Amino acid sequence: MANTYLTRTPSSAGNQKIFTLSFWWKNNSQQNSDKCFFSSGLNSSNYFMIRTTGNEEIQILNIDNGSQAINYKPNRYYRDANAWYHIVIAIDTTQGSGDRIKWYTNGVRETSFSSSTEPSSNANVLYVNDTTAHAIGRKNVTSDKYMEGTLSHYHFIDGTQYAASDFGETDANGVWKIKTDVSVTYGTNGFFILKDGNSVTDQSGNSNNFTVAGGTLTNTEDSPSNVFATFNPLAGYYNGSTFSNGNNTVVTGTTQYSYDRATLGASSGKYYWEIQYAGRSGGSIPYSLIGISSTQPKNTTDFLGKYSYDWAYYVTSSSKIMNASTETSYGTSYGDNDIIGVAMDLDNYKLYFSKNGTWQNSGDPTSGSTGTGAISIVNPSTASYGIDTPLGAYFPAVSFYDGGVSGTYKANFGNGYFGTTAVSSAGTNASGIGIFEYDVPTGFTALSTKGLNL
Repeated sequence: MANTYLTRTPSSAGNQKIFTLSFWWKNNSQQNSDKCFFSSGLNSSNYFMIRTTGNEEIQILNIDNGSQAINYKPNRYYRDANAWYHIVIAIDTTQGSGDRIKWYTNGVRETSFSSSTEPSSNANVLYVNDTTAHAIGRKNVTSDKYMEGTLSHYHFIDGTQYAASDFGETDANGVWKIKTDVSVTYGTNGFFILKDGNSVTDQSGNSNNFTVAGGTLTNTEDSPSNVFATFNPLAGYYNGSTFSNGNNTVVTGTTQYSYDRATLGASSGKYYWEIQYAGRSGGSIPYSLIGISSTQPKNTTDFLGKYSYDWAYYVTSSSKIMNASTETSYGTSYGDNDIIGVAMDLDNYKLYFSKNGTWQNSGDPTSGSTGTGAISIVNPSTASYGIDTPLGAYFPAVSFYDGGVSGTYKANFGNGYFGTTAVSSAGTNASGIGIFEYDVPTGFTALSTKGLNL
């Protein structure tokens, strides 16, 4: 949530020359604005802060009496809306120049910096690890720069400069992952929170617990070890859409029909997700389209279902399937706050839609190649790659077809929420991956990195 932050005020100062922060972060915002991971200080002229910049860089700023004591920023961007980044910032001012700040991204030490003002030799890094209020999720001294994103496995080490390898490791496939057997010395003010959930209770043994001081700290199934699909703001060149709630809520543009796709797609396997149509900003008819796409929109008028490899459950004055700009009667109409379930069978190339738990057209997603009540689709990975088939996989997608009116969609790709509202009563799910409002058809799973690798 954009107004959520955590706070703790240490009872005594710790080591202000040597400390380490390690956390996993998923950048959900793409707002091109400052967002604060960690801050402390006295006022707007005296503070310590780790933040993202408007260009989606990450920067350390330590301001003392209005002057920069530290201004450190790697020469790279953190813009991937689907990835979890592991950030380790390890400070030791007793080291020589160049080693006083050791910065790691996904296990690799950064060596190129666009800003490189480091602390002076043996200097205390002021306003951090002292007795001022420390905040995670906003700039505390000015009560702004709230972080819109997701955090996990957040460590603070008081008195030791650790490397990334103390918190993460490479798996058999060469992917950087969380180390589950971390062995570090936390020191007096050290803490470990947000471990495998949204608990702010310190897991280090120090009882340095944090408090949720504003907003709501929402738990999520999405984690560095299992990344779920979300809507993809980076795919929306023509869309004019806005995103929130971890990119799981989208409000479409008012003058664009182009569709918003998810971050993850597939060309084989069986997947299930849910989209709540949350209404429109005006007009008398929904003109809502919910479905799948294997196409990149070419302009603002490319609504979902315009091309041969797009299928959409379309509502106007009646209910239809839209494909290759052709409308075919289908199911029943849906309206505000109805939940549309999508079952995509890419082993048999069948597509099914449910409305509030009832499969439309008497569909049976478990019917396999028989395809009872199914919409037959084509194999996207073997289709002819003409102008309307550039992707090679199907992605969840939504759009709204009405000039001057926007539609709002809340996706549950398995996190168990529609916007900020948890599912009312989770359905059954044989794969155990994700939490959904309604029963997941047998043989189907969530569209996530674990689900893709079943």
